Order: sequence, then C-alpha cells, then structure tokens
Amino acid sequence: MTRKYKNQPQVYDGHHFDSKRERDRYAELKLLERAKEIEGLMVHPRFPLTVKNHKICAYVADFEYVDRRTGERVVEDVKGVKTAIYKLKKKLMAAILEIEIQEVV
Repeated sequence: MTRKYKNQPQVYDGHHFDSKRERDRYAELKLLERAKEIEGLMVHPRFPLTVKNHKICAYVADFEYVDRRTGERVVEDVKGVKTAIYKLKKKLMAAILEIEIQEVV
C-alpha cells in the first residue's frame, strides 16, 4: 500500500504509531519518564471539541504528559505535514480548551 505522506506505520511497546518519527519520540519520552523529568505520559489522548453543547469533532494528540520541571501539562503532535484539518483542529484546541499544541518536527 502506498501511503500519501510516505510514513510507515509502526508498532512499538504495544502502541500503534503513524510513523517512525512518532515511534522514536515515544521512545524519547519513555526515557524522560524513567529519568523522572516527565510524568503521566499518555499515548493518543482524545480531546472532544464542543461548542455550545454541540460536538464539532475530536482531536487526537500523539502524546500528553506533565513536565515535572515546570508542572505544566504538555500536548504534543509529531508533525511531518500540516494538513488543513490539523491546522483547524489546532486552532479549535486553543480557542475552546485553551491548549496550545507543541509540534515536534
């Protein structure tokens, strides 16, 4: 099967990842978690995006965790191609949930 963006799906540590880059970022985050620099690592957390009690869509991030140095919650997306849908959902995340997605390139 030819993939549109040339990514190669991966399975690692029981998780399915859309690309090698996403898998590698997960491995980095696991090391940071073991070193106690981050905590609460979640893979593919889902964020419902609702306006006036109407579900518009959901955004599925690649990772979510807490940075122990700052105490801040971090939502990450490993990006190769920024699609129009991704750009819209990123704006909705900021506007509705006040969450700024950190992009890892």
